[in-house]
Amino acid sequence: MAEETISITVWLSGRSYRLRIKPEEESVVRNAVKIADQKVNEMRTHYAGKDDQDFMAMTLLSFAADSSIESFNNPLLKEELNKLSEKIDKALKD
Repeated sequence: MAEETISITVWLSGRSYRLRIKPEEESVVRNAVKIADQKVNEMRTHYAGKDDQDFMAMTLLSFAADSSIESFNNPLLKEELNKLSEKIDKALKD
């Protein structure tokens, strides 16, 4: 059975975008759009003279970098990497 989706319209950087999402995701998606729009506006104030596409790209890169850094700093990942490092060190000593 297909999952139920709803159609919503969100505004980002002065443009409307229609999305199809699960009903239970609506508040999370709307909040994400709000955060992204705030970040685009922040970029606009720091980097004058660019166009909206530049601001959107800069915002996307910022979120991607933050996500990558956050994933790398995950305590579970660090723990697994430490265990793997210990195994490698032990194997090299033997």
